[in-house]
Amino acid sequence: MTEITAAFYRGDKRFTVETIDAPAPKAGEVSIRVAYCGICGTDMHVYHGNMDARVGFERIVGHEMSGTVDAVGAGVSDFAPGQKVVVRPLDHCGDCPACDAGHQHICHKLKFLGLDTNGAMQEIWTVPAHVLHRIPDDLRLDHAALIEPVAVAVHDVRMSDLQPGEDVVVIGGGPIGILVAMVAKDMGGKVVISEVNENRLAIARKLGFETINPAKEDLPAQIMARTGDKGADVVFEVSGSQPGVDAMTQVAATRGRIVMVAIHAQKPTIDLFQFFWRELKLIGVRVYVPEDYDKGIELIASGAIDADTIITDVAPLGDIQKAFEALDASPTALKSLIKVEA
Repeated sequence: MTEITAAFYRGDKRFTVETIDAPAPKAGEVSIRVAYCGICGTDMHVYHGNMDARVGFERIVGHEMSGTVDAVGAGVSDFAPGQKVVVRPLDHCGDCPACDAGHQHICHKLKFLGLDTNGAMQEIWTVPAHVLHRIPDDLRLDHAALIEPVAVAVHDVRMSDLQPGEDVVVIGGGPIGILVAMVAKDMGGKVVISEVNENRLAIARKLGFETINPAKEDLPAQIMARTGDKGADVVFEVSGSQPGVDAMTQVAATRGRIVMVAIHAQKPTIDLFQFFWRELKLIGVRVYVPEDYDKGIELIASGAIDADTIITDVAPLGDIQKAFEALDASPTALKSLIKVEA
């Protein structure tokens, strides 16, 4: 076995960095030498203790990763040591109604790697071979760590059935909201971002987006004025807040599509009257399918996603505690990465 460094979530907003043995990959598995791992919004839910019942206090978190193949187990022929890869962190059962219907990404017994199993905040991560995607040899590994959240955005936009020229409102300008906006713009949408954090609004404007701060402006009135009183054809709720849920029905056009992207810590109150009066559609989105990952790789590799602007902070694995604390307190951070490799 190889000794490696790993970061464990111990509860109470605390991580410990320890030396452990990395097991050799079993049949059908691949070991990856992790280069970078992004801190996801879900990881922040873990940090705040909202998922203790699910992850426990012996968990290595992390799933927004990039790295190179270190070793392959018996029966693995599609991957070889040295290849650059990312992980689509979903392990399905293959034998439930969702899997039988071809919806493995929302398997009834889905294991989310890095939450239900140990994740990528360790120097060598061993995973099933079927969750790997090759990435171009010339793609920077820090940029590649954005592929997982970009795949989320690709899935969200694809599920919205966005058509070129349609008006889009993204409520919430955090990492996923910005990426949803970028993918929607790439698909031909006319995008406005609603966000209350002035630093994130500045990033959105730097990326070329129209923005509204709903704490200072009347968001519904602004959207109606910009769309000739029509409203937005597609609305993405990415704020995870009650004001965001209130706004999503207020800004939607007749027969508009509302995509619920955010994970809400508490059940929000939704104005169902607007669904009746305007024949709105509410679309749930969860993760991604392999094709979304392929598109995400394409968008990052082509430069369609401005990775250098999205990535605002990078810290070494040994400073993971400080990195989570900083991200939790920072008004300026957008996407923080952990540099896992020594």
